[in-house]
Amino acid sequence: MRTRLLIAALLVTGLFAGTVDGQSKPSQTEATVSTATILNAVDAQKIFPASVFFKGQTAPTQARNSGGLRLADQKLVLVALVDNSGYSSQDQGRYQAYLITEVSLDIDGHRLAPGAYGCGFTSDDIFPVMDVGGHELFLAHSKRDAEIRRPMPLQIQASGESGLYRLYSGRNFVTFRVAATN
Repeated sequence: MRTRLLIAALLVTGLFAGTVDGQSKPSQTEATVSTATILNAVDAQKIFPASVFFKGQTAPTQARNSGGLRLADQKLVLVALVDNSGYSSQDQGRYQAYLITEVSLDIDGHRLAPGAYGCGFTSDDIFPVMDVGGHELFLAHSKRDAEIRRPMPLQIQASGESGLYRLYSGRNFVTFRVAATN
């Protein structure tokens, strides 16, 4: 009899292990994102490096045009515009910002692993993402937000959807979120 009660107790415990007060526990990603803090330029510039490496050169970052997210687990997603004047005109058109992420991201449906990347907004509504060697990883689609009240050279804002953010360059933006962990 005790064995049956013990087995029944273990089964019930297993069934409710994913709940708290009868409610499902949020996944690790949901919990991390729900308490993310958007970092403005003043906060981000304290963390972001003064210069970054991309395609065989170093470039100074524009601290006044930076932003990021600090997740609940203290991991960071940081982005800043760079002074790309030393790069070819072709590179300047695609490489305007440097993105550093400590977590995997989903950018417009493309998965991006933790690391450092070059990115930018092109005139044809494309957001190229490149590794530090300048190799294109993917092209995301950017959109235009005619309703943004105060466009800035670079900023991150929360989207209307939970856990979804917008990375803006002026009125153009691309959406991203912390990618679900496997």
